[in-house]
Amino acid sequence: MALDSRPTGAPATPGGRPVPYATEPDYTRPAVRLTDDQRRRFARLLGVMYGEDAVDGILPELERLLRVHEAHKSDDLRRREAAFRPEDRFSERDVVLITYGDLLTSPGHPPLQVLARFLRRFMRGAMNTVHILPFFPYSSDRGFAIIDYEEVDPRLGTWDDIAALAGEFRLMFDGVFNHASSRSRWFQHFRDRRPGYEDFFVAFTTRDAIAPDYLRLILRPRTSDLLTPFATLDGTRYVWTTFSPDQVDLNFRNPRVLLRVVEILLAYVRRGADLVRLDAVTYIWRELGTSCAHLRETHAVVQLFRAVLDAAAPAVALITETNVPHVDNVSYFGDGSDEAQLVYNFALPPLVLHTFHTGSCDALARWARTLAPPSPTTTFFNFLSSHDGVGLLGARGILTDEQIGDLVARTRAHGGYVSYRSNGDGTESPYELNITWYSALNRDDAGEPQALQVARFVAARALALVLQGVPGIYLPTLFGATNDTETVRRGAEKRSINRRTYDEATLVRALEDRASRESQVGRRMRRLVRRRVAQPAFHPAASQAVLDLGPHVFGVLRERPGVQRLLALVNVTAESQVADVPSAVTGPAEMWVDVLSRRTHRPEGDRLTVHLPPYGVAWLTAVV
Repeated sequence: MALDSRPTGAPATPGGRPVPYATEPDYTRPAVRLTDDQRRRFARLLGVMYGEDAVDGILPELERLLRVHEAHKSDDLRRREAAFRPEDRFSERDVVLITYGDLLTSPGHPPLQVLARFLRRFMRGAMNTVHILPFFPYSSDRGFAIIDYEEVDPRLGTWDDIAALAGEFRLMFDGVFNHASSRSRWFQHFRDRRPGYEDFFVAFTTRDAIAPDYLRLILRPRTSDLLTPFATLDGTRYVWTTFSPDQVDLNFRNPRVLLRVVEILLAYVRRGADLVRLDAVTYIWRELGTSCAHLRETHAVVQLFRAVLDAAAPAVALITETNVPHVDNVSYFGDGSDEAQLVYNFALPPLVLHTFHTGSCDALARWARTLAPPSPTTTFFNFLSSHDGVGLLGARGILTDEQIGDLVARTRAHGGYVSYRSNGDGTESPYELNITWYSALNRDDAGEPQALQVARFVAARALALVLQGVPGIYLPTLFGATNDTETVRRGAEKRSINRRTYDEATLVRALEDRASRESQVGRRMRRLVRRRVAQPAFHPAASQAVLDLGPHVFGVLRERPGVQRLLALVNVTAESQVADVPSAVTGPAEMWVDVLSRRTHRPEGDRLTVHLPPYGVAWLTAVV
């Protein structure tokens, strides 16, 4: 982010950035209380969730949590927060690296320290933000069944290792607040029937408590049973488990759950979170007789988290992870000022895959022309591959069922897998493609030159870097990771195909071998990102015009008035193409300079003609 929220003059972390919060609160300074506007905002949202009569019983505890948080701040931090401008939150320099804490290992070294060492060596100057996927103790789903929200998994390292990373990079933490592990202390309290925890989770006394007609309405991303039986002190309880039998859904209809989660959210801020990713927030509120997704109360929960951060840590951003159709996904922007500042752009990955599979960018371009964040302080999180795979729901209504079917067939042909979800009527539909991005684009047995496959891969990545938003890149993507099918065949879940752990020394040797796929991809990706972060026209708030240059060349004009005008072109085919761009579209320019190749292009008459090799990429900046 453009603003460093950490106060100058505060103690430094091992990496050099100042620490924003004191370890212990200072209660000797005058207390900071909610303003009338903040109080009204919180009361309105609590009223939506719990009814107006309950607000007076909840608001004092919420205010207490905020006052405790404020007591950890220095006066300098308070001054910096007062001067913070939301429109300066993001810039063209923001690129997020997504990684597990233990994707890289080295014998005798904590994985988080290995990660920091790798980033210093290979990514400095390219990426300024690191999203460490859940780094807490967990029981399953590679971190997303959290046992303890407040401790670092000792297999990864310690809070000191997180602080060291926070000293050099901005950090995104995961707020996995929809569910917890069935082995968590909270759930054990529930099973023990400890007072105050009886309603901490969504549970019923009988398996058939939910009528079949209601079950059919519920939106599910899985095919497993919705209710899982657990023995408790008072007998069997059937617990709502949206994702798996080990992931028990928290009951936000209980205000004590909300308050406990707010306390954890603020603790994450004090531990160094610059962004908080709300995982699977779609399903955080349940109301029988509805889809139990995107409910008014669901949005109220997100809005309350936003209100908490606006009051307590205005430089910290919320990002929502909602793998749902595009129109529902963008609803988590709210009105542009009251919900997430960033929304995962879930339609982008399947649309880019479709583009490179078909050699036509028509569907992508039509959709991209409709993109419009609701305010200058919100934007999209543009990613292509993730630790999960390529979600398909975001493309529903944009691609046809036949086109989505083609993506499924191509995934299987490329050695990947497909995960399904229950439709509620006894049928299932494709939910997610489980495959690495390199393998999704390239078949091992295609007989193509490696150079062509690398070019195809880099072109797809370049396309995602030019669209309005903040880009995110999954670490294995940086060196063209291929499918780990052997792990899946040995019994691991399908998503493990894209979660291989790498020995640091072995990976470094591959990256230094200029003939290897890893090296060729790695060098081109680092160069691409480093050039990207130096272009003011890629500021998230810079204007965007998606051009119509025919099906084979994707073109977008980005402009920051008075600073830079940049024409980005991507050949989405294996054949050479010519982009013929009218000057009336690009605007006047004496010359265009490609910031990637340093080649110059001059308009001829009223047109700019650019020759692009197979999967060629050009980022042309105007010289007036």
